[in-house]
Amino acid sequence: MSKVQVDAIEQQCGTTLTVGGGAGKTAVVDATTVTIGRCGGTVSLASGATQSGFGRTGTVDWDTSPKTGTVTAVTGKGYFVNTTSGGITVNLPAGAAGSIVGVSDYASTANSNNITVSPNGSDKINGINDDYTISLQGLAVTLVYVDGTRGWKSVTGSDADATGVVPPAYISATGGNQPTASGCIVCTNYKVHKFTGPGTFCVSAGSGPISIADYMVIAGGAGGNAGNPGAGAGGGAGGYRESAGTDSGGYTASPLGSGVSSLPISVQGYPITVGAGGSQGTGGPPYTGTQVGTKGADSIFSTITSAGGGVGKQSPTSPGPDSAGGSGGGAAGGYGPPNAVGAGNTPSVSPPQGQDGGLGSPGTGSKDAGGGGGGAGGAGSAGSNPGPGGAGGAGTTSSIDATPTARAGGGGGGKRKDGESNPGGPASAGGGAGNNGTDPGCSGTVNTGGGGGASGYCGGSSGSGGNGGSGVVIIRYKFQ
Repeated sequence: MSKVQVDAIEQQCGTTLTVGGGAGKTAVVDATTVTIGRCGGTVSLASGATQSGFGRTGTVDWDTSPKTGTVTAVTGKGYFVNTTSGGITVNLPAGAAGSIVGVSDYASTANSNNITVSPNGSDKINGINDDYTISLQGLAVTLVYVDGTRGWKSVTGSDADATGVVPPAYISATGGNQPTASGCIVCTNYKVHKFTGPGTFCVSAGSGPISIADYMVIAGGAGGNAGNPGAGAGGGAGGYRESAGTDSGGYTASPLGSGVSSLPISVQGYPITVGAGGSQGTGGPPYTGTQVGTKGADSIFSTITSAGGGVGKQSPTSPGPDSAGGSGGGAAGGYGPPNAVGAGNTPSVSPPQGQDGGLGSPGTGSKDAGGGGGGAGGAGSAGSNPGPGGAGGAGTTSSIDATPTARAGGGGGGKRKDGESNPGGPASAGGGAGNNGTDPGCSGTVNTGGGGGASGYCGGSSGSGGNGGSGVVIIRYKFQ
């Protein structure tokens, strides 16, 4: 086997290469192409030798095994990062000129579960020594280390200029029933979007720690029941959920907002669902099973869902459907042992979104009364014999839209009138009052989530219950 050993190869003018073969010796070969290596062989640099002119061309070798945990990156490699189950950190290697690393959002879930790219030690990413967050769905970036001034730079040609700290940007958005086209300015630096019906909260800008919003989400209240032949039960208020308000001007939120964080907001459209109020129970005769109202509908903003109010329970042999909800429905009066009331805070969240309904009076005589529906701030009261119908549960008050407003009160219970004249149960905070005899229950106030009031019974007849009040969604944020 022959062997060729050279000290240097220099390109000369023309079509030949001059090969240094040792001190004072050269060899000239006639060649326009030099092939190094052979099929199946390996070309290596000797220990201590260096190379130039064979650097990378801005590409990486992709590791096609998706990563579901922390990644310790090495130069020359690209990684598919799967954040389906949660955010993941990619730790960059120590920067050296020409080092290159690729990162791709494998499952296109980085918008909800971010990828954090962390520099090594005091290294920088686009001039800043801090993490770079990939929060754009499906984004892929290739980073090359340039020098100590700028550190790692993106060379992918995308719109994303990968930087260690995401530049903060105030929220800019449209949507909702705003008093003006540019939004309701509560005070100098804050805007409120109020949705009294379905819509979309359209966010066109916003990033970093100031891209957060406070909220209030109230579901529809339940309709009140009619008497049949006892006194009807009040409808429960719609579920009430609110943040603390400390991130958008420090307004006075309800007690249910205490300690509750605001929501992070990104550039996208957020569908808004505003729950309708439940329908009233129908008076009689005839009594065909329609004396029970219907449950309120849910309201939704982003990850927050408030449950519709629960309807009142009727007789033990004919219980009202859907009695549990954001706040629970009351129980009818005049059917012997009291019914179990509708449960509030169903499904369960913390702080609770509402309270239980009230019991009906347990007698079978002519003076019985139904229980009030639960409210956001308190349980419904029990009906009594011979006293009035149970009061609807208390609502709660917030100043998120700059005006202190009480919402989400339960509907009042109905009162059987035969032989005496005590009234139906009172209500507040948007709930409808109950009534006695054949007088109809009052409806909950629209866009408060108040429960509908119930009617009573007199001389073989009953009035109808009141409709539940529809819900509302209010979003507040700092815009400058």
